[in-house]
Amino acid sequence: MTANLTRRSFAAASAAAATAALAACGGSSDAGSGSADQGELTPITFCLDYTPNTNHTGIYVAQSQGFFAEEGLEVTIVQPAEDTAEAMIGTGQAQLGVSYQDYIANSYAGGNTKLVAVAAVIQHNTSGIMSPKELGVTSAKGMEGLRYATWEMPVEQATVKQVVEKDGGDFSKVKLVPYTVDDEISGFKADLFDTVWVYEGWAVQNATVQDYPVNYFSFISIDDVFDYYTPVLAANTDFCESNPDVVKAFLRAAKRGYEYAIEDPDGAAAILCEAVPELDTALVGQSAAFLAGEYQSDAASWGIIEADRWAAFFQWLNDNKLVETPLDVNAGWTMDYLEA
Repeated sequence: MTANLTRRSFAAASAAAATAALAACGGSSDAGSGSADQGELTPITFCLDYTPNTNHTGIYVAQSQGFFAEEGLEVTIVQPAEDTAEAMIGTGQAQLGVSYQDYIANSYAGGNTKLVAVAAVIQHNTSGIMSPKELGVTSAKGMEGLRYATWEMPVEQATVKQVVEKDGGDFSKVKLVPYTVDDEISGFKADLFDTVWVYEGWAVQNATVQDYPVNYFSFISIDDVFDYYTPVLAANTDFCESNPDVVKAFLRAAKRGYEYAIEDPDGAAAILCEAVPELDTALVGQSAAFLAGEYQSDAASWGIIEADRWAAFFQWLNDNKLVETPLDVNAGWTMDYLEA
């Protein structure tokens, strides 16, 4: 198994900042309207990684617009309760759900190989380091002498160390401040830390909404080994083998949902906010506009996973001994169910 590889607590804190008060974990949302007879639909349980946010927009669009129903599916969206999404997918409690390449690495290294990535939600890794603009941190070397809010996980610190050193800096000069970030802007204002790992599609957009000036640089602008897939749609492997046409149908509908979000981010944001009214509408709208250009980005179509990029990150985990059990760098993903 991995040495604290997962960013689950970080994702949880980030998602918690997205909403004032959501239903308890394990809550569900039934499939949206469609012309098909509900009795004829194939039931699917889809597990989110945490609370609903703009990474999930295409799923909520597909549900609201009846795309799932048109494919003969009745989709119930759930949030992970005591188990993680990977555990729920791996055990078959959910047939499909949201995961991340590094979470799948964690699962595989720990012996849970019953899930597989079947589509990339966002084509490139949109995470990096954000800081107050007044500090002038425009690249990783600039983190020297400043406080970095760490969640004390080996893969996280190894990532920051590599980008700092590749940028010509000295990682030992970065001051690591243990802190669980639930609102980056509030943390900056309270002078709790100077730099923090964020996702551009949410935290940087939140800074814009709050009119708080920040600098941001992405990890992939410094080292493309970090252009791994985050997040992905994952499926239970046994379900894939026994119901390949159902998985293909789900992905056809999901693809239509994300294409809708690309073409009409305002409309997609409105659909998400209607489904989850507790979300901040201004932030959802800002995030949706940003992600419209990121869901597919430079790929030929939405959802594509490239073998070389996937393998490069798994190899990096192996090389840096961030997994106790070496990973098969070609395992954990498939394009067998996503139609062009």
